[in-house]
Amino acid sequence: MALALPDDSFAPFGPDGLSAGDTAWVLTAAALVLFMTPGLAFFYGGLSRQKSVLNMMMMSFGSIGVISVIYVLWGYSMSFSSAHTLEGDIWGIFDNPISLFGLSDLLETREIDGVDTFVLGGFGTVPAIVWVGFQLTFAVITVALISGAVAERMKFATWLVFGAIWATLVYFPLSHMVWGGGLLSSAENSFASWIFGYDAEAGSANVAPIDFAGGTVVHINAGMAALVLAILLGKRNGFGKVAFRPHNVPFVLLGAAILWFGWFGFNVGSEGAADMLAGQVWVNTTAATAAAMLGWLVVERIRDGKPTSVGAASGIVAGLVAITPACGALSPIGSLVLGAIAGALSALAISLKYKFGYDDSLDVVGVHLVAGLWGTIGIGLLATETGLFYGGGIKQLVIQVVIALVAVTFTGIMTAIIAFIVKPLGWRVTEEDEETGIDETEHAETAYELV
Repeated sequence: MALALPDDSFAPFGPDGLSAGDTAWVLTAAALVLFMTPGLAFFYGGLSRQKSVLNMMMMSFGSIGVISVIYVLWGYSMSFSSAHTLEGDIWGIFDNPISLFGLSDLLETREIDGVDTFVLGGFGTVPAIVWVGFQLTFAVITVALISGAVAERMKFATWLVFGAIWATLVYFPLSHMVWGGGLLSSAENSFASWIFGYDAEAGSANVAPIDFAGGTVVHINAGMAALVLAILLGKRNGFGKVAFRPHNVPFVLLGAAILWFGWFGFNVGSEGAADMLAGQVWVNTTAATAAAMLGWLVVERIRDGKPTSVGAASGIVAGLVAITPACGALSPIGSLVLGAIAGALSALAISLKYKFGYDDSLDVVGVHLVAGLWGTIGIGLLATETGLFYGGGIKQLVIQVVIALVAVTFTGIMTAIIAFIVKPLGWRVTEEDEETGIDETEHAETAYELV
């Protein structure tokens, strides 16, 4: 289709034009983030029982297949197309799904002053098609994260259909709302501008929401969806009576290590450049993660008498989750504080499923929703420029709370609606199949053969 282009569509990528170094780094970061989903497969697979490990890992790999396809077709267009064309967003919730359908338009170039320039520009000093690859990996792992809440009892085919619909109706819109100039951004028609005003000269809300790498888009989003599905799907047979122990703790530690490694692409890559802020983000990510691991282990030592390997791995993930939205706004000391609190909070939160009776199989709610909420809200306290503890007043905290609440509400309602849409396909395997093992009944395979 013909695209309406902005007047400056042939401008250089940024003040210094296209940067090969920045482009190389974002491509590397995209590969790191893609590697996180197989890492998640090991993390979740190790936490599962032996008879369900393959299904758990397949849910992550299935997400790579389904979400990658739809992101190329309409996912990027729904999230970011208004950044490239004059076709505005729709109610601040999503962009036109067909404006950049298939992405071919992003590859068109025109010669300007002897230099081939992409017609639809890019992001900073990076071509748009490179940014597509980076953002695709975020969509993939967000869907994969949800699977931990439905382990051992959800039909694989239904999971794939749910993932495609959920990404389309929840992830892509929320990505646009936060990063694409929608309701949860700093744009003129956003909650932040409505609450504390808009600076037309600066082109931004007076108090801009901060979500550097996906606290709301990825972790609150996935955690809330996990809670809804866990409630609607029901408990595993024997929940609360049978000990569902991890079948392979080394897998859990390997998965956590891969996630930590890949997360540098997740957070540092979100800067979109190899610069000083990227270095700050790297240090903050490491500091918060290490502190969270220790925070979790301290809670375990006090509560249970023993620090555990699974606790260390889970604390690592909690710290990574919490620092994700905040990594560009905090000091290293603030990151240590944020991480330590995240580890302790998540260690305490995983017991809530027993108190309230929902079966969040692999603690997606306790880790991703709780740590994601804390990381997003904690920015309002610990941000060096606008945080309450640094003399910035309460305004940033108010904005962070608002975007977190809107994200929770939007995701909760939409996930429940999608769950009922998909219900005719059948959510759960039979009780007999669950007892036999979902690996064998859904995939005709077993993880370990005794010969």
